[in-house]
Amino acid sequence: MLLYKGSRDQLLLPLQSVCGIVEKRHTLPILSNVLIQKTGEELKLLATDIEIQITTCALGPKGEDSAITVGARKLQDILRSLPEAAEVSLSLDEKRMQLKAGKSRFNLQTLPAEDFPRMATSNAQSTRLVVSQKQMKRLLALVQYAMAQQDIRYYLNGLLLVAKGNELRVVTTDGHRLAYVAEKLPETPAPIEVILPRKTVLELSRQLNDSEDPLEITLTPTQACFNFNQIELVSKLIDGKFPDYERVIPQHHEKIIKLAREQLLRSLQRVAILTNEKFRGVRLLLGAGSLKIISSNAEQEEAQEEIEIDYNGEPLDIGFNVSYLLDILNNVPQENIELHLADANSSALFILPGHDAFKYVVMPMRI
Repeated sequence: MLLYKGSRDQLLLPLQSVCGIVEKRHTLPILSNVLIQKTGEELKLLATDIEIQITTCALGPKGEDSAITVGARKLQDILRSLPEAAEVSLSLDEKRMQLKAGKSRFNLQTLPAEDFPRMATSNAQSTRLVVSQKQMKRLLALVQYAMAQQDIRYYLNGLLLVAKGNELRVVTTDGHRLAYVAEKLPETPAPIEVILPRKTVLELSRQLNDSEDPLEITLTPTQACFNFNQIELVSKLIDGKFPDYERVIPQHHEKIIKLAREQLLRSLQRVAILTNEKFRGVRLLLGAGSLKIISSNAEQEEAQEEIEIDYNGEPLDIGFNVSYLLDILNNVPQENIELHLADANSSALFILPGHDAFKYVVMPMRI
């Protein structure tokens, strides 16, 4: 039975769209597979890891309707290894799938489609938003680095998505730093707050285009659904109470320093070489007309950088984890950045001049 006949890329591109979430090793072997469902000329590809499900389509030849599952990574690797201009065919023969391309033949083991788990779509009341893919990709890039990884406080291992008034807000924190950005919406949707899992955020960032094409977001209390580029990504949500981000953002820090992002980034990268490997601490010494950045380690080695700044206020000696400072400087596109400080025990606030909607808060560390 013929499932597909056509160019390599017409099958490989949709397959790559769904393969990103497939785990290499899973307790359920079928979750390493992709479900291929043929209805008329449409070939639907579906992958899931139980928490996230991605569906997309390809066009195949007319023929009998059928469905089967096959190893996602193996199929992807075979297609990638073939010449770009290759014509390929997929056909079913009992429990085997045969892939042909020129004089190449591959026989792959399959598992029945009826055993493949699928996420039930939520019928709860939903909030619907439409933004451009470019907008969402930019918002995610500005905050996703501050998500926690495998934190026992599971609600930190993700991203807070908030629709409030005519604003879409995205917030991430790992308990040591917080990133926040907001975007105006053309309409005012029903208010909702949801926490997207880390894996969903990273997959969405990978798949979105840097274009004005629409991204449709449908949110319910238990599920988020994203539709774009003929792809449907459905994700479970993290059930938990996200920290009060508005309370965390400092309001009235008086020590304000304007810095060139690239210059500060290079200085911190050099100083970071001699930080303590475990604590990664650097000291920022703020004085009249200069910002000194100092690091040292257990081997008694030291590094110092000095940047000329326009500052005449009180001096300050404050410590930070250099990784948290490098993260923001590597992920914002602006040429200049503003650093707002109060004292050695208060969080620092980074903002982008002319972009009030972005805020990055970092807690200090004792060095």
